[in-house]
Amino acid sequence: MARRSLWASCLATLLCLPLLVGCNPATNASVPIGCAQASSPCLKGKATVLLTTSRGEITLELDGDAAPVTAGNFVDLVRRGVYNGTVFHRVVREPVPFVVQGGDPASKDPNTAKAAYGSGSFIDPASGQARYIPLEVKFKKEDQPRYGRVTSNPSDLLQIELAHDRGALAMARSQAPDSASAQFYIALRPLPELDGRYAVFGRVVQGMEVVDAIQADDRITKAALLTPTP
Repeated sequence: MARRSLWASCLATLLCLPLLVGCNPATNASVPIGCAQASSPCLKGKATVLLTTSRGEITLELDGDAAPVTAGNFVDLVRRGVYNGTVFHRVVREPVPFVVQGGDPASKDPNTAKAAYGSGSFIDPASGQARYIPLEVKFKKEDQPRYGRVTSNPSDLLQIELAHDRGALAMARSQAPDSASAQFYIALRPLPELDGRYAVFGRVVQGMEVVDAIQADDRITKAALLTPTP
């Protein structure tokens, strides 16, 4: 029984990890829903992004068909250079492989204490406010993604367009569904327990061995868009 309780505690801790994005009061502000109201350009079709890291290169394919708002936000941040110099601040492989998480804009500032990594969001220079995007999940039999809704219905979860497979690229957020900003994570193994709760918007197509080698405090030296967007 003690061993079972320890495992349950470890699993609960793992499930909470992607939630650990700094909770700012601004996350309660109105968040645009869908492309018609998106605060950043939506992505149509696919796009390819190259992450050059201190461990090597990782090639990401973004899916704007299934996650136009989330993928478009990521492309916009790449174009702005937001990810250049940021740290992979959370790497979880024990007791089982889980995620590699990074992309906190505050982590590129040498004056930011390591203890504060994971608490930052993208601050839009035009408004001076943090930009947040809604939880976006696309289902195979539906024309448009669902926004701002955590899904736990087992039959719905079987129809998710972009699942948490190994190498899935998804957005981290706080407990509020519409609080994703810039931080992202890559799944180190299939994580079906996160499907419907977090927005997957792409996948690793090359360099998964680099992801497997990343350690906490490794950096993204540069993020670059390789393919033009429509």
